[in-house]
Amino acid sequence: MLTGLLLCHLRRRGVDALAMKPFCSGGRKDIELIQALQNHALPDGEVNPFYFPEPLAPLVAARKHRRRISLNQVLRSIERVETQCERVIIEGLGGVLVPLGEGFTVADLIANLHCEIVVVARNRVGTINHTLLAVRLLQHVTNQPIKIILMGQKRRDLSASSNGRILGDLLAPIPVLTLCYLGENAAHPKAVEKNQEKIKKVLARLCD
Repeated sequence: MLTGLLLCHLRRRGVDALAMKPFCSGGRKDIELIQALQNHALPDGEVNPFYFPEPLAPLVAARKHRRRISLNQVLRSIERVETQCERVIIEGLGGVLVPLGEGFTVADLIANLHCEIVVVARNRVGTINHTLLAVRLLQHVTNQPIKIILMGQKRRDLSASSNGRILGDLLAPIPVLTLCYLGENAAHPKAVEKNQEKIKKVLARLCD
């Protein structure tokens, strides 16, 4: 959903932005949302070049289908989209150590992109540990700038009010931003367009 919000925010402000999700396993709702927001500017196969119907880690799904995906293949698919816009938003899949292909993970892909990184985490108990692990690993493989966004949950637990502050203290000077819960239908294109206006200051900080 954050990809959709950022995409809508940039395009509304005149930036020729496109989004893609190189890997997708299981349903394709994320791709449908991206395509709706960018008016199907690209074929589905370019927005999501590596799709598997099973809800499995890409490496596991690829082995099931006897496919071998290389890091160079993924990088080339991203480069093709980059040549068609001013700014491309690349949505990840799962955590930074999710295996994407033989011998490479999400972190390895990020390390080869030389891009700004946004770590998206659920604002609930447990997020401090998960976010710290993700950031420390990313800092080990790349020196690219990192930002963190904590996504509000429908059921707000006790930790939600302090997670952002604690992570901000522990990870300074990395920016740690928070978003409130945006509703059950927040992933609908019309809801994304409406919500991006409500949270445009946060989105602007992520896009800076």
